[in-house]
Amino acid sequence: MLALTRYYLTLLGHSQRYLPALLAYLALCVILYADPNSPPLPLFGVSAGGLLVVSCWLTIALLDIEDPVQRLVTLSHARQWRRMITGAVLTVLACSLVLTVITEVWSAIKASKFHPAELGIGLPAHLACALLGIAIALPCSRLLVQRVGWTVLAAVITLVVVLLAKIPLVHPLLHALTDDEPVGAPLVLALVTSVAMLAASFFAVSALVRRRS
Repeated sequence: MLALTRYYLTLLGHSQRYLPALLAYLALCVILYADPNSPPLPLFGVSAGGLLVVSCWLTIALLDIEDPVQRLVTLSHARQWRRMITGAVLTVLACSLVLTVITEVWSAIKASKFHPAELGIGLPAHLACALLGIAIALPCSRLLVQRVGWTVLAAVITLVVVLLAKIPLVHPLLHALTDDEPVGAPLVLALVTSVAMLAASFFAVSALVRRRS
């Protein structure tokens, strides 16, 4: 599994498909954390929402890099669709974790007052959004949707609904962070539902892909 994850990291790096999402996220962070007097939790709510979109983008980009022949070669080494998809998920999680650490460190450096407890809230909040972004991307990728236009449309509509509609996933958490409300219960809800959504998406996509092949 480690070798497969390294392969996907190399593949994503050489493709440079990560650049638009990475640059957009870093630009968002530059704008958000420019004022050292701004409270960090509302900013974490915005950057966590941004990471939701970025993780979805990276997952689709990674799974859409390989053409059918290359994917068969990768599958022959992975031996199972589940191992192959797991490698892609771990790759995007690693990238999301790096972006989360960058965000946390950036916030700590720029803030006039450093509060470790707030950084402790920001870390799981960003990771919950990253998990949900991956869960959204798996069924929208080329694994199930062959046309790029339909992939983009499905991903964008789902992201808009998840971010703006009052669905009990990460919306309560982002709302609590940006409105400076208690975040304990929304944070637990976001983590549990994100893990559950990723697990459901992973097993459903794995089963459908295996049945199609």
